[in-house]
Amino acid sequence: MTDARPADDDEATFIAVARSHDAARFALITEPYRRELQVHCYRMLANYDDAQDMTQETFLRAWHKRESFKGHATLRTWLYRIATNACLDFLDKRNDRTPVPAELPGAGSEVRHLQPYPDRMLPEDPQESVVARETIELAFIVAVQHLPPRQRAVFILRDVLGWPASKAAGALELTVASVTSALQRARVTMREQLPGRRLDWRSPATHELSRDERGVVKSYMDAHERNDLDGLTALLRDDLRFTMLPDPGTLIVTAEDAVDGWVSHGLFQRGYDDWRCIATTVNLMPAAALYLRTADGPEHRLFTIAVLRIADGRIAELTGFDATDKPWLSLPATL
Repeated sequence: MTDARPADDDEATFIAVARSHDAARFALITEPYRRELQVHCYRMLANYDDAQDMTQETFLRAWHKRESFKGHATLRTWLYRIATNACLDFLDKRNDRTPVPAELPGAGSEVRHLQPYPDRMLPEDPQESVVARETIELAFIVAVQHLPPRQRAVFILRDVLGWPASKAAGALELTVASVTSALQRARVTMREQLPGRRLDWRSPATHELSRDERGVVKSYMDAHERNDLDGLTALLRDDLRFTMLPDPGTLIVTAEDAVDGWVSHGLFQRGYDDWRCIATTVNLMPAAALYLRTADGPEHRLFTIAVLRIADGRIAELTGFDATDKPWLSLPATL
């Protein structure tokens, strides 16, 4: 990300508005940055609700600090600096208030906070804020959470947003040497967490699903609606990475074990075998919203959303979310 900006975001205009204490004009100038700042906060926090809160906190802090803006950096840079530090402050508090029992699988993993990100809330102008698909996919978001918070901030500012070391150092009140060292450590961790994935995060990538991806999603939904366990098994890779939130931990299982596990928990059994599905996308990834009609109800009710990463025509990663408490996904509650 560069400091290029539209003419109506001129720093001199912002300084004049800040000095006038005009809250309405202040909001008018800063509001165009909301979506990209929210994506930035989501990468830092992995949680859509928290990202919304910290974006709002960013604007509140910006308003209270408006007279400190001198125009030495662009308005965008100034807002990102505030957003980054708001997220770091939040992470300090969140880590203190949400301990995970040591006996739980995946204890200590930030994946327990993970929420899907609705595509409709991504920035609309690719010229100003390119969201490469790889940097919003769930695997990337989870991998970033394995970095310590300040190292996470360095990695996102440097390798995702493309800031030079001096600019990132200024935003985080670190030395350039500290930023360089933190970035090197972060890159090692990211390579460990995402083996076999390309690490050129700033390269633009298409947001459109491939024909292959659309076909696999359709087959996945058809298998659910027909209770076709063999067909479902055939769609899954034998090194499937499976996560069902809010339970912490990611399992690597064979296709057969995955389906057997779902059956053992009651799915596809009498009373839990009447499915309807809707194809959708979140995090720029293919997904299926699964609706279930039970014996005590006349309608199919939203049950879960399955977010899929598809490789070579099969499902390599499946992350399931309880979708009933996420109205921002804009899914119908019943069919």
